[in-house]
Amino acid sequence: MALFDGKSLDGWEVTGFGTGGPIRISAGKIIINMGDGCSGINRTEEFPKINYEVGLEARKTQGNDFFCGLTFPVKNTFCSLIVGGWGGPVIGLSTIDGLDASENETRILKNFTKGQWYKIRLRVDEENIMAWIDDEKVVDFSYADRKLGIRPEVTLSKPFGVCTWMTSAEIKNVWLIEFPFSNHEFSNSHF
Repeated sequence: MALFDGKSLDGWEVTGFGTGGPIRISAGKIIINMGDGCSGINRTEEFPKINYEVGLEARKTQGNDFFCGLTFPVKNTFCSLIVGGWGGPVIGLSTIDGLDASENETRILKNFTKGQWYKIRLRVDEENIMAWIDDEKVVDFSYADRKLGIRPEVTLSKPFGVCTWMTSAEIKNVWLIEFPFSNHEFSNSHF
């Protein structure tokens, strides 16, 4: 199911971070402009808590920090997937047992090119959180007996939101599927 119609923020709102840059829609993209901290949007409609997959395409256009911070539900708590954080290369989940993406075992480093589109996909099931960038699996985390959380800066992104940190980005092709789904609905067909 498409979560962005390419023309409006129907089903979304600009997240009231207080530090955010302006948000606008142009040529089928959500333009998130750099602010003095977090800038972004969050869903205003019901969002699943478990057994779902969500995806989007994102690119950094200005700045040197994360260009896609996805805050998402996991059962009765929340977590964030950070793409391009801590000066640009960090990917990981924030937070796990109180540790940021830069400090926990989900942390990996990847170079991101400004202006290049990346396909980002996140899957949450009963036991695992998985994420892919393009076709590369970047997170495969079993969260049983672990404490998931979010940083205070992104609290307003709940239940599901996309934000940046002192960085401008563009987002398009946002979609969601809930389990169970048949093979012909599998996520790769959404890009």
